[in-house]
Amino acid sequence: MSASASANKGGSQPSATEKKVFLKTIAINRRARHDYHVEDTVEAGLALHGSEVKSLRTQQVDFADSYARVENGECWLMGLQISTYRKSHVQLPDPVRRRRLLLKKREIEKLRQETDMAGRTLIPLEIYFRGSWAKVRLGICKGKTKADKRHTLREKEVRREIDRTMKDRRR
Repeated sequence: MSASASANKGGSQPSATEKKVFLKTIAINRRARHDYHVEDTVEAGLALHGSEVKSLRTQQVDFADSYARVENGECWLMGLQISTYRKSHVQLPDPVRRRRLLLKKREIEKLRQETDMAGRTLIPLEIYFRGSWAKVRLGICKGKTKADKRHTLREKEVRREIDRTMKDRRR
């Protein structure tokens, strides 16, 4: 066995064919975790037009009232606002238009079955770039009641209080 093959076998050096994946988070939908129980997540590609990619890179996105829906065997993202890029002169798409989500057919069918169950919906949790591709993480969510929201806030307060006391003990 050659020296290069034995050095590579140990796993210390990545091979030339393996690429490092670059992840850059653009926006996180914090309101979704407050209003919904996230039961499962799915990563989908995002079909964009022209200057929308540059708008995403400058983090000009708003999740207010956005959701995803399965229609006619395709998955669509509704209500997501990507502001127009200021320096663009051509192809100015509507900032709140519906955008196609890029998923495999079996994934779309699974999402359709999940959302057909009572009380479940698809909510975008975050938008990010994986390499040069714009991706959205969708959550299969079930709405929280006011009591659930109060319970979550109470748990958060208890965790904060525990962290404070532990920090004081270390001193």
